[in-house]
Amino acid sequence: MTPPSRKHPATPSTLRGYHSIIRLFCDYLTDPRYRWATDCDERFGSTPQQICHEWNTLAHLVDYEGRPQRRALTYDELEHLFTVADHRVETILQRGRKGALTALRDSQILKTIYAYGLRRAEAVGLDVADLRPNGAAPRFGRFGAVDVRWGKGAHGSGPRRRSVLTIPELDWITEGLAQWIDHARPRFTTGSAGPLWLTERGTRVSLRYIDLRFAQLRDEAELPSDLSVHALRHTYVTNLIEWGYAEKFVQDQVGHVYASTTAIYTSVGDDFKNRMINQALFRIYGGPDDEDPRP
Repeated sequence: MTPPSRKHPATPSTLRGYHSIIRLFCDYLTDPRYRWATDCDERFGSTPQQICHEWNTLAHLVDYEGRPQRRALTYDELEHLFTVADHRVETILQRGRKGALTALRDSQILKTIYAYGLRRAEAVGLDVADLRPNGAAPRFGRFGAVDVRWGKGAHGSGPRRRSVLTIPELDWITEGLAQWIDHARPRFTTGSAGPLWLTERGTRVSLRYIDLRFAQLRDEAELPSDLSVHALRHTYVTNLIEWGYAEKFVQDQVGHVYASTTAIYTSVGDDFKNRMINQALFRIYGGPDDEDPRP
């Protein structure tokens, strides 16, 4: 039962974590290699018992236990969010106030998170040197790929590295990165190397700052309050699937070990599903005079 002092009910994963802690502690107390059971029997006349069993603890029954309200952004919502972020820069400049460079940085951080499907920690950990060209796509110049060095580890391992390629549908990110690195970032530091996203004091922006800035822009854009900055990563995965990228490519881009994890992030829109239906109809009922609906 949730304690009355909690503002929000504990999530299933949190409750399962509590159960695991209690189970492990009871395993330690009842382990015959130690004398806890003997000492308790001699002193109190009873011995410790395991109290966490399958029938009274929370089981992991579904792959995704996140709140249903958390989802990918629609194309309109994404465009509106970025418009609000850009408009904030223009408003500060028009009013002659300080903070335009900071607002530009914040806008570019969110766009980069979306354009490369990054986690918050991955974006915060980027250095200028992590932006590099892709020999197979010279049109993107020095921003053909991002070397992610602080990817999420698994089972207690260290950070996992991966390379995220710039894709043609999101090539607009290269112009924004060039503007930040060549013109705005030098106003924060004289060094050309080091952290990509700097504060006014020359330190890296924090995870909490990104959360707060996204929440502010989200509220200004009048988007649902349940959306977090992680929704940009969900949106990236969804969009790539909708644009026809292979599932394995999407999985590698976002750094998922299992394809099932990528599938959890995917919430394709009606346009994609209708296109799939049209292709199926063409395969089954189409004739030589019919137009192939495939892009």
